[in-house]
Amino acid sequence: MTTIPAGSRVIEYVGERITKEQALECCSRDNSFIFCLDETWDLDGSVDWNPARLLNHCCEPNCDAENIEGHIWVVARRPIQPGEEITYNYNYDLEDYREHPCRCSSPQCVGYIVAEELFDLLRSRLSMPAKL
Repeated sequence: MTTIPAGSRVIEYVGERITKEQALECCSRDNSFIFCLDETWDLDGSVDWNPARLLNHCCEPNCDAENIEGHIWVVARRPIQPGEEITYNYNYDLEDYREHPCRCSSPQCVGYIVAEELFDLLRSRLSMPAKL
């Protein structure tokens, strides 16, 4: 076993190429394995032959999911040590965020699975007193 260097392509997220309309139908059936490929196509990674679908979310991930020439790659954002779990941020938006609690236990965890750029906004929203 060796360290995976930062910037390495760790695994390709594969699946069936589907239209945006098909993706909406999949999402309405709680299929959370959809990646946007471009303006026309999405990728449904819910297939058995996609081991990358089993990677977990983390608020302080060691990888990023990147669209590289129409392929979704999980890319190391920093060196990854042997035996370390491969994780990436699922980058959910704030819509229905309470339906997606996070239990990653990272010191950066905001308690919900949302995109990193939304962390500060969510932290401020969660620190506000509840309205009666």
